[in-house]
Amino acid sequence: MREKKRTILVVDDTETNIDILLNLLGDDYDVTVALSGENALEIADTESLDLILLDIMMPKMDGYEVCKILKANEKTKDIPVIFITAKTDEDSIERAYEVGGIDYVTKPFKPRELTARVKTQLNLKFLIEHLEFIASYDEMTGIYNRRKFFELAEKRFEFNADDLYVAMIDIDKFKLINDMYGHPTGDAVIRKVTQTISEHLESELIFGRLGGEEFAIVCNSQSLDEITKKLELIRVAVSSFELRSDNNESIKCTISAGYAKAKSETKNLDALLKEADVALYEAKGSGRNRVIFRS
Repeated sequence: MREKKRTILVVDDTETNIDILLNLLGDDYDVTVALSGENALEIADTESLDLILLDIMMPKMDGYEVCKILKANEKTKDIPVIFITAKTDEDSIERAYEVGGIDYVTKPFKPRELTARVKTQLNLKFLIEHLEFIASYDEMTGIYNRRKFFELAEKRFEFNADDLYVAMIDIDKFKLINDMYGHPTGDAVIRKVTQTISEHLESELIFGRLGGEEFAIVCNSQSLDEITKKLELIRVAVSSFELRSDNNESIKCTISAGYAKAKSETKNLDALLKEADVALYEAKGSGRNRVIFRS
């Protein structure tokens, strides 16, 4: 499968300069063009960009102002900006870095130097994105890891504790699956359970793997019945799927879940998680493959 081209926004009010950059970069990248600073901000706010090549001297809004606005916007602050300009004095170069530029190329630029700088910044951006991903997401399942889950859940509890629910979910008798079929098959079961749970969750819910075969969900809801139905649907969906072992044996599994709602006296997220964990152990102790609410 061919890798998706990286998208570069070229911002310049001179069409000749744009044509040169299109010819230079168009074969390797998806190049978008803006003829003004205002137009550049509109594009950056609505499209997914990997890099911006930004002229400094433009009418109405110069490149410095454009870059300052980009860096002040949560949505666009991480897009790297390379200034391309005829200005060569030290004050102009210093200001370009002060407003958030990551590199500076003077006109007339050398084509091979410019393409090398573009490639370097795109590779650096990819590396940063990858490091951010592995710092926040579980490598096996692709959902939030323990650290990121608690970071987001703590914020949700702090700023939106009204009607807040926490559910703890555990794969029943998972050690037996590992012992009987091996860890690669156990990993496949974890991935399938994760996929099944994810299919029943809206994007605003916080879903993470806390470790091993244990998961947690944090969400807000005005209806206890709605949360109960959702967890029951997940439980039934997990119990309904089937995997095959390396020896083509049928593997089925179930989950147990416990959940609790934040109350006025709930002091912190840990206390709420403990309530849900008590409900989870009650579910496992009373026969597994069930959902129990801790009232």
